[in-house]
Amino acid sequence: MRTSVLVVGGGLAGTSAALFLAWHGVPVTLVEKHPGSSAHPRAVGFNARVGELLRGVGLEDELPESRMAKGFGVRRVRAESLVGKKYEETFWTPPAELSDVEHSPVAGIGVAQDRMEPILRDKARELGADIRMSTRMLEFAQDDDGVTAVVQGDGAPYEIRADYLVAADGHRSPVREQLGITRTGRGYLHTSRSVLFRAPLEEYLQDGIGQFVIDDVGFLTTYGDGRWVLMLDDGEYDEPELRRKIFQAIGRDDLDVEIVTTGRWTISASVADRFSDGRVFLAGDAAHTLPPSRGGFGANVGIEDAHNLAWKLAAVLDGGSRPSLLDTYDAERRPVALLCHQQIFARNDGHNRDGEPDEAPLYDNNAMHFGVLYRSAAVLGAGPELPPAQLPEQWNGQPGTRAPHVWTEPGRSTVDLFGRGWVLVADHPQWEEAAAPLGVRCERVEQLDAFGLSAKGASLVRPDGYVAWRSIDLPDDPAAALEAAFRSASAGTR
Repeated sequence: MRTSVLVVGGGLAGTSAALFLAWHGVPVTLVEKHPGSSAHPRAVGFNARVGELLRGVGLEDELPESRMAKGFGVRRVRAESLVGKKYEETFWTPPAELSDVEHSPVAGIGVAQDRMEPILRDKARELGADIRMSTRMLEFAQDDDGVTAVVQGDGAPYEIRADYLVAADGHRSPVREQLGITRTGRGYLHTSRSVLFRAPLEEYLQDGIGQFVIDDVGFLTTYGDGRWVLMLDDGEYDEPELRRKIFQAIGRDDLDVEIVTTGRWTISASVADRFSDGRVFLAGDAAHTLPPSRGGFGANVGIEDAHNLAWKLAAVLDGGSRPSLLDTYDAERRPVALLCHQQIFARNDGHNRDGEPDEAPLYDNNAMHFGVLYRSAAVLGAGPELPPAQLPEQWNGQPGTRAPHVWTEPGRSTVDLFGRGWVLVADHPQWEEAAAPLGVRCERVEQLDAFGLSAKGASLVRPDGYVAWRSIDLPDDPAAALEAAFRSASAGTR
């Protein structure tokens, strides 16, 4: 069979890649060896930037109501037990300065991974993605014109021919291993055992704390839906031992506790030394294995990988951009993964027991979610002297950063203007005249100061909502200036 993009792996990153590609109208096939999502959910929190991406493809109303906006589930304390004495609260970052700045039109999403994945799968299928569960890729080979994969479901093996392959096949990634792509980072940290259970413990969540480091037991956290997970040191535990540990962590043994499943987790940290090889691209855990943290860098960063790659593949496949644009995927996303790795180990987030903390500047959560900087040939004006991240209001529309959020009317944000194609943000008729021949949609926005522009300036925004170029004022020849910027950024060449 024939498809434009073959995605291998149906976790959060792979399913998101299929979703975003299908939303752009790209024929996409996804193969996943498992019949469905893991019974043991992993990620539970999705940040507001991911909320923006899902809002963009029409999923906002299908997601459950979130308590993430109030910090639910992210706050952590050390305690003798869930019902016992609470000690100090630990902060993932230094407390942010009080600010009236609103960074996003949406809030984070508090839903477990095993419930998020089916929502993404259903939407991807609705948009036309061909998703094949219980189907394993046996082998693949690439040439100058595409990738040929041999896959097998319930029947005999068969071939799939694709223009490109997205490997979202997990931290052990057979695709990455076959390509010989090495990794750097802290590497193996430790192994943990876990037990997932249900118990009526909602009364202990009223203060908004959802993570507990329990003395002499382990780490206890909630999925916000009646399910809890207790992380223990590695070892063999039978069911009576697990129940004793659960009751010890709770601080009482008179509750009805249902053990759902158990797991063993290898905690490691590494980033691939390149995110692509020819027509094959790595995404999610295949590209970066980042330990669980309150920054949500594993799942969230993987979904953002998929979003960054999807519009670029779509642009190249429809002939609107040169293949050189695809080189900017590694240039933009790998530095973000390396920064996330650094930030995890620059903080006291439970992983530095195996080594010394990284000596590095700490970036505010909002800077990491909304203010990372892309430097690539698809951005004009993001020099090496700039920091890798800072708050959106500090960037003020700097090329290489996510276009800022400003309400344009009740319920509609500037963030909602982007997604389908290139957009020119301006409020002057000469810019509209300059954009039309290029097929760039001009959006007249009055709040140009948020983009760092004068009343006659303009910002060129990519389909992923990142600023590619700006002219702070009106140049002598706006049409020529815009055309040169657009041709360069959309091709990924300088």
